[in-house]
Amino acid sequence: MSLPFDNLYRHGFVRAALCAPVMALAHPAANARASIDMARGAAAQGARLVLFPEMGLCGYSIEDLLLQTTLLDAVEAGLATIAEASRDIPALLILGAPLRQGPGVFNCAVAIQGGHILAAIPKTYLPNYREFYEKRQIAPAMTATADEITIAGQTVPFGTDIILPAEDNPDAVVHIEICEDLWTPIPPSSRGALAGATILCNLSGSPVTVGKAEDRRALADAQSRSTISAYLYTAAGMGESTTDLAWDGQLSAFEYGELLGEGARFSDEAEMLVVDIDVEKLAQERRRIGSFRDAGLGEDLAFRRIPFRLDPPGGPLPLKREIARFPYVPARPEKLDQDCYETWNIQVTGLMTRLRSTGLKKLVIGVSGGLDSTQALIVAARTMDRLGLPRSNIIGVTLPGFATSDGTKTSAWALMRGLGVDAREVDIKPLATQLLKDLNHPYSEGHNQYDVTFENVQAGLRTDYLFRLANHSGGLVVGTGDLSELALGWCTYGVGDHMSHYNVNASLPKTLIQHMIRWVIGAGIYDADVGATLEAILGTEISPELVPPGADGVIQSTQAIIGPYELQDFHLFQTLRWGFSPGKVAFLAQSAWGDAARGAWPRGIEGADRHAYDLPTIKHWLRIFLRRFFGQSQFKRSAVPNAPKISSGGSLSPRGDWRAPSDGLADAWLEALEREVPDV
Repeated sequence: MSLPFDNLYRHGFVRAALCAPVMALAHPAANARASIDMARGAAAQGARLVLFPEMGLCGYSIEDLLLQTTLLDAVEAGLATIAEASRDIPALLILGAPLRQGPGVFNCAVAIQGGHILAAIPKTYLPNYREFYEKRQIAPAMTATADEITIAGQTVPFGTDIILPAEDNPDAVVHIEICEDLWTPIPPSSRGALAGATILCNLSGSPVTVGKAEDRRALADAQSRSTISAYLYTAAGMGESTTDLAWDGQLSAFEYGELLGEGARFSDEAEMLVVDIDVEKLAQERRRIGSFRDAGLGEDLAFRRIPFRLDPPGGPLPLKREIARFPYVPARPEKLDQDCYETWNIQVTGLMTRLRSTGLKKLVIGVSGGLDSTQALIVAARTMDRLGLPRSNIIGVTLPGFATSDGTKTSAWALMRGLGVDAREVDIKPLATQLLKDLNHPYSEGHNQYDVTFENVQAGLRTDYLFRLANHSGGLVVGTGDLSELALGWCTYGVGDHMSHYNVNASLPKTLIQHMIRWVIGAGIYDADVGATLEAILGTEISPELVPPGADGVIQSTQAIIGPYELQDFHLFQTLRWGFSPGKVAFLAQSAWGDAARGAWPRGIEGADRHAYDLPTIKHWLRIFLRRFFGQSQFKRSAVPNAPKISSGGSLSPRGDWRAPSDGLADAWLEALEREVPDV
């Protein structure tokens, strides 16, 4: 079935529902009915994986009732009822139940779909300490006498060596473990993940004590990180016996360390948490990380594969999960503060180390009054403070050209004076005019031909001067160009802003630099006058200032040419960090930046709700991004100066995250864009 563009299943997502019904203690028939109702509700929302708690058919806390024939017969009857009802519930249902096999009763997870009981997975590790006495009634998985079990007349696979792959999405593979299994040094789900499972499910009956919820979160989070998986956790809730314990019904879902969602705890009603899992992202990441593959060497990964089908709904199905508009900039204020602190210190300590290693005491930097040179200059000033050197050892030079505005030049001078650096100005127009004349460029004859030569003559002269000044003064040229510019090739190659002795900004995208400057202001690192200058710079239009304003007074705008940085940084992150196809990048961009997402971001990020982009606009700018990133700019990235990597979002150094041929073509990505993304 061909799915529409705005259906999440088309783009490698799977919707799952984690359920915590109100328990009818020791009443399997009632619990079966409640489970069916919740499963129908989940499937109606597009969920194709529905997970219930441990012993959900009868209750975890019924103790010796687990050895009563009447109870066990009723559990099987309840499973038969659910299996029959599942014929018209298009989802894989995973329920907890005690089952008889050989001489034991096993605590099991039972997978059901389309009228069939697909498999039963017994609990591997049984807690038998403190408040737990599970071994009194339950047999551990390793004591099973066969690898099959008969449930309600159906003979099905039985054991811990089972994973469930989706026939219609090879990246969606389910592994199931039960409660205590996660609390062990090597959880069964670790082997399941190495065998290919991307969605790890935990049916839990865990009672609650103070602080235990955070322990569960930490374990689920860590397991999702180490196994590069989604980890879904369901705990028993209302209705369990409170003879000696209490229950909170915790529902948590993590995807490779990202919290997808949590349900309400201590609810007196049934709770459901619906999450969208990016199984394609998980599979992509595993392909990149060779140590994940190596971890399976020598392991017995001979799992039985019991297939199921997702059969996603055919109409539009937008994402429920929030997609960060600014993937390089955390939305939570406390996380943003931490990231800015670390970014700042990576930049500063990187530059300190380079100065110490060279034995140089001076820095040379071109100061334009724009964002990038501002960030580089305030980093340089802090570096000198840390090294115990005077800030006057920084030679800051503003180099006005044919289009330099009074505003940016004023900001450059105010910043240099405020920081106490050795501030200088060199007018490059006379030398640029002579060079254009030597090139027989029409501008020298009075014609306003503002072509790439006109622009690059200015950019080249600025960098040439800075290098010669560094030679003359015994200094090191600090680069200012950022990650966004490297991605789009928006820099003058060689003797231009592409080159320096050391570039502190090369791994910072434009959107993060804006927030770094705001963070420096808020942290009070410099005095109020410098802070005011930084505020003024943040409000300045982003422009290379290489072409004079037109007759209408409109200045040269970078973003009008190469696209809005907020959107292009989004495209960069999804392409560089995850390797997504153009269709998926566009889908995610629409989910984050479309009109429907506008009201979903009261997140404290300045500008987060400023714009919305429709799909044709996203496609237009993504086309430009793909053409420039894959087809035009790699030769510049193949020859970049040293710079510290900043974030897991990646760098573009050929010695680091990104290695590609300089003569590569963008055709495959551009063709995929036209094929995968509709025009309306």
